[in-house]
Amino acid sequence: MSSTTDLRPYLRTLDAETLVELLHGQLARDPELRQSLETRATVTPATAVVEAHLLLDTAATADDYDYAAKVGSVLDTLERLLDAGSRADLAPLARRTLDDVSRMLEQIDDSSGLVYDVLERCVQLYARACAAHPPDVERLADWILQIEFDGPGWPDIDLADFAQALGDKGLSRIKSTVDTVLAEGGEGPRQDTAQRLLEDLAEVSGDVDALVAILSAKPPRLDVSLKIVRVLRGAGRHSEAIAHAARALAHDKGPTRDPVVDALAETYQEAGQGDEALTLRRTEFDRKPTLDSYLALREAATELKQWPTHRRAAQSLLRERAAEDSDAADELVRVLITEERTDEAWRVSTRFGGSLELRLELAETREAEHPVEVIPIYKIHVDQLIAHKDPSYYREAAKQLRKLRTLHKRADTAEEFSSYLADLVETHKRKTRLIAEVRAARIALPKPARV
Repeated sequence: MSSTTDLRPYLRTLDAETLVELLHGQLARDPELRQSLETRATVTPATAVVEAHLLLDTAATADDYDYAAKVGSVLDTLERLLDAGSRADLAPLARRTLDDVSRMLEQIDDSSGLVYDVLERCVQLYARACAAHPPDVERLADWILQIEFDGPGWPDIDLADFAQALGDKGLSRIKSTVDTVLAEGGEGPRQDTAQRLLEDLAEVSGDVDALVAILSAKPPRLDVSLKIVRVLRGAGRHSEAIAHAARALAHDKGPTRDPVVDALAETYQEAGQGDEALTLRRTEFDRKPTLDSYLALREAATELKQWPTHRRAAQSLLRERAAEDSDAADELVRVLITEERTDEAWRVSTRFGGSLELRLELAETREAEHPVEVIPIYKIHVDQLIAHKDPSYYREAAKQLRKLRTLHKRADTAEEFSSYLADLVETHKRKTRLIAEVRAARIALPKPARV
């Protein structure tokens, strides 16, 4: 690797503990670095803020990548001071950083998303700084309103993040403007924004009735229904949550039912209605017998100590479906693997077929003791890999051929492998890259037959 390679992208993939250990190990070998870090560690909050402002002064002259890095350093300083509970008013620095980044986004093509990611972090830290040292609430409210109604479309503001700093007075100011915009009527971005803020205000204030009314007025959608159920559950209004989830479930017959079923079952459990939760899980499993619905049924039935009976019935249904459909066979195999009944899972896959992926997974668990049984599965896999006509797949096919050679030796059928390999090479002799990969895998190729 070149000494000029920029390692920052790689370093960002490392977790904090790994970076700490790497840096700490370097400190013993680099006295200057140690002194620099010791100096930084003793910097006062006031000095740190001044240095952050100076860094922002030069950040705008950098390219996108360096700009994001410099602003990231400023945000690191802000976060460190906030985490330490500094008494310094950090809101002005956070606000300046946020405004600088927002202006930068208007001037550049941020196709990489680096600068926008920085902006999102700016908003979060500004909200924290405002909560720690609240600014003038009316000015803060006006800033949020300006961003929402007249801004360029960014940053995204979550009203809940600023609720503590705004207080009742600031939230009332925002609601007054929202009410005015809604009273204007009509359609368009301003009305959409006002409706969203009205929902946020109801959520922040804890007005469950108002929030449910707002959500219920929206066109029926799965995400809206789930939010209503969560809001009602959070307020302890389980009977209403159950009624709403049941209505949503009755209207939703498609593949997106599962989240509604989950929400309704969880609400039943919270309300102490375990029997209803079990009935719901059984009905859903009968409708769509999959591993996920099986596990949900198992959890509900185990809670009521009724799992043995339901397990027999559930597995019987899975077997009936497996005889008719290969996808259903896969689900039965997955269930049996989960139940740690791999021998039975193998027999099911052998009898009913199913996906090669699952059959390979099972083959790996059996190859040590039953090499003869799994050899045909690996041969099918080799054929599929070769059919891709791609060098990387050829390489994997060669690895599987090595495994087949080993399995044939264990089964005392080495001659069969030689014959199989000869036929394969003859069939694919024009695929020079495949032949090269087989040689690279140290598999001896059969000698051409003499005429």
